[in-house]
Amino acid sequence: MKPSIILINPWIYDFAAYDLWSKPLGLLTLAADLRQRGVHVHLIDCMDVDHPAMVKRSTLKPPKRRQFGTGKFWRQIIKKPEALKETHRPYSRYGLLPEVFDDAVKQVQNPSAILVTSLMTYWYPGVFEVIRRARKIHPRVPIILGGVYARLCEDHATGFSGADRVVSGQGIPAIYETFRNYGISVPNETPNFAIPSYPAFDLLNKIHYVCLMTSTGCPYRCHYCASHFLFPEFVQRDPAEILAEILYWRNKWGIRDFAFYDDALLVSSCKHTAVLLERIAGLNLNIRFHTPNAIHVKEITKSIARLLHQTGFQTIRLGLETSDNHKRWHLDKKISRGDFAHAMDHLRNAGFCPNQIGVYIMVGLPEQSPDAVAETIHHADRCGGVPYLSEYSPIPHTRLWENAVATSAYDLIGEPLFHNNSLLPCWDGSQKNEIPRLKRMVSQIRDKYRGKP
Repeated sequence: MKPSIILINPWIYDFAAYDLWSKPLGLLTLAADLRQRGVHVHLIDCMDVDHPAMVKRSTLKPPKRRQFGTGKFWRQIIKKPEALKETHRPYSRYGLLPEVFDDAVKQVQNPSAILVTSLMTYWYPGVFEVIRRARKIHPRVPIILGGVYARLCEDHATGFSGADRVVSGQGIPAIYETFRNYGISVPNETPNFAIPSYPAFDLLNKIHYVCLMTSTGCPYRCHYCASHFLFPEFVQRDPAEILAEILYWRNKWGIRDFAFYDDALLVSSCKHTAVLLERIAGLNLNIRFHTPNAIHVKEITKSIARLLHQTGFQTIRLGLETSDNHKRWHLDKKISRGDFAHAMDHLRNAGFCPNQIGVYIMVGLPEQSPDAVAETIHHADRCGGVPYLSEYSPIPHTRLWENAVATSAYDLIGEPLFHNNSLLPCWDGSQKNEIPRLKRMVSQIRDKYRGKP
């Protein structure tokens, strides 16, 4: 008998959460591969805004959905963890009510294994809670924890999560090896190609958008990013394969919104993204693209900007981080002086409106001054971009980690909750007092550009 696997995308426990094209792409990719091999797959997405039981039974305020499929999650205020009790902000469980989750787990009879994914290191309370509840319902079923938190904080996850096994290896093969250790046999025969190999978005109750990964890894080694640890090699997919995936979701499911999850979408574009976009441009697909992970400023040429506009990109996010060239040298080497201004010129000349171009600006970095952040905000504005403050989260296995640990007043090593960017864990009280001023600057610029053609 072929195995039956429960795949769980856990709750977010945090001070704030918003659906900016947020889906468990790795889990959906695994679900697709298991399904192709004949495994019975049961997806439980705790972040499902369309779950019928929530729509019918919940007394919570329904989450508002916005343009292009984004929006709020179901939200329930809960007690803060002891480590965060001094933080004077509401702490919430985002996602399904616990009883709705329990009912979904109970509906699966005799599963072979339960696999839980994870993302942000400081979201682990939601991970622990789904493991605890799943264990109570299926006490003899092995629970396997994977994902970003499991890999970045393996010792913490192993010691405290309650999972039977924490998978720290990369990719689907590491998961299948763990299955075999528990005597769970994943069929090795040729996959059933009658079933699509694309991430299993069709297992969701409703598809608001589809997330795309056209590459894994990144050739840059930014000091604040763990991409090189999670994906040591930079690998790009064949443009023809990517186009086929887009056409599948567009033609079979009527999907119009696609969000790129790449860390380096435009790198080597002449043989990758530019090829893809040239082919899309000739098809008149009437679709929209979004880049929530930000694209590299240096890679935006006049021709790339034209293709982005021609093929329906609606949400452009650029990674400026800082305009302080001295500080940038200690963060990354992906932007030189003048690159940002040139990229903005190319995008505006291609036809993008200011309110389509968001500029990520890092705040809360070790040894960063609020005035340096303010100057970067002004620089983005002068070049015609709308600034978005991106609070720094200390991430293990990054080059900036040791500096963050030395700078922070929090126990970053012992307690991943302190990685939470809302805490600005590497700034002191006087620096944090400047945040309202910085946010007012950003708000004033956004008001200026709101609706501006």
